[in-house]
Amino acid sequence: MRGKCYIFSAPSGSGKSTIIGKLMQHPELNLCFSISATSRAPRGTEQNGKEYFFLTPQEFKDKIEQGAFLEYEEVYPDHFYGTLLEQVENLLNQGKNVMFDVDVKGGINIKKHYADGAVSFFIQAPSMEILEQRLRSRATDSEEMIQKRIGKAEYEMTFAPQFDHIIVNDNLDSAVQQVYNIIS
Repeated sequence: MRGKCYIFSAPSGSGKSTIIGKLMQHPELNLCFSISATSRAPRGTEQNGKEYFFLTPQEFKDKIEQGAFLEYEEVYPDHFYGTLLEQVENLLNQGKNVMFDVDVKGGINIKKHYADGAVSFFIQAPSMEILEQRLRSRATDSEEMIQKRIGKAEYEMTFAPQFDHIIVNDNLDSAVQQVYNIIS
């Protein structure tokens, strides 16, 4: 039996990655994670095929021309991220349910491609004030970056109605349970 796609998009600080991590702990859901491709260099201990598929900018461009990507984006000049269609198809054909952690445009494109074979989730904080508090409490970004993330979050929120489910993450356990119930 072919697997299903579960697409997650959210502004930074909404708790999307935490929710995905908790769902991945449920073997009965038969979930696996879609590994993105990138043209950036590995950081720290990142390994090819584990955190990302690392490609040179030219390899990435060649794959774009070949139609190898389900979705991709050029974040900065020659700095690409994308989802390889063949990798996803292999997992789905093995009967695995594939989890995607992608930006809003990528999420919408994947949903269009797989239609009824995909369920999309938009995760959001209860308010912009709480989102800002979460970003600040991380203590990982400069003030300038926090302001950029807030501005981007406001833009990303405009895409929420295009997703199948909007999950307000005001309580982590409750948000995880809501998504778990939908998937199961």
